[in-house]
Amino acid sequence: MEIGNITTVTAFVLLGLSNNPQTQAILFVLFLVIYLLTLMENLLMLLVIRADSHLHTPMYFFLSHLSFLDAFYSSIIVPKLLENLLSKWKTIALLQCFAQISLVIVSGATEACLLSVMAYDRFQAVCHPLSYMVAMNRKVCIGLVGASWAIGMATGLVNTLLLAQQHFCGPNLIKSFVCELPQVLLLACSDPYISNVTILTTMVVLGFGTLVPLLGSYTRIIMAALGINSTSGRSKIFFTCSSHVLVVIIFYGSGMFRYMTTASGSVLEQVLSVQYSVVTPLLNPLIYSLKNQEVKAALKRVLARKPRLTL
Repeated sequence: MEIGNITTVTAFVLLGLSNNPQTQAILFVLFLVIYLLTLMENLLMLLVIRADSHLHTPMYFFLSHLSFLDAFYSSIIVPKLLENLLSKWKTIALLQCFAQISLVIVSGATEACLLSVMAYDRFQAVCHPLSYMVAMNRKVCIGLVGASWAIGMATGLVNTLLLAQQHFCGPNLIKSFVCELPQVLLLACSDPYISNVTILTTMVVLGFGTLVPLLGSYTRIIMAALGINSTSGRSKIFFTCSSHVLVVIIFYGSGMFRYMTTASGSVLEQVLSVQYSVVTPLLNPLIYSLKNQEVKAALKRVLARKPRLTL
């Protein structure tokens, strides 16, 4: 067929999570509450870390970037999801879809790198406490965060540019509530082989390149904890590490399964997409920050401050 006679798709239709109006109303309220809580938690963390000098340490520097990333990640997906739950026409423009895909990849790749950096920071703090401030000085911290964002942006740019080379001539129905690369590639009329290979290569290199040092860091931390005589000290380290590792396993497991398997629009895929795009940004502040005694104390200090009156 001549390329000039092929219909070009200008918009996709997001089929969403349900076609039932009552279910959509319930989901709208649920996701709206989750989104508002996510923004409140993460913005609160950013405010407290910035306002309290006791939290101006490498660990909280990384946590502030994680909080910003989680608020940003959730804002890429949830507002459009809420709009579609109320709208009869659940369309998304081609360029808007590509932008969403790019930002989702940037956020996911950056968070994977950042989680690995945070694990390395905890390894230095627990296993090398005397040289910790030298090893994790300001220049190193800024470099690690900058590298995380750079890797995320490069990953998103490469995959989106390859996606932009594809031709879409119909159908234009996406069996999801969000534009994701595997689902959109299924709709390409041209050969998506290079894009599929790039996805797999990205996931393998980025996934194992960040997961191996991350798990290695936590393994060394647990081994160091076993050598501590204090029972309370060991319990604190084990409790912290176990909650962190659980979040990491869920994040990596759902992400790798979603992007390294053939997209089908199944219920499991929908659940995994909700988990890492909606639920994880809500849980991260609770697990990494808000249950921390230092953060609780800092929050009390910030709230107890009296505003200065200026004449």
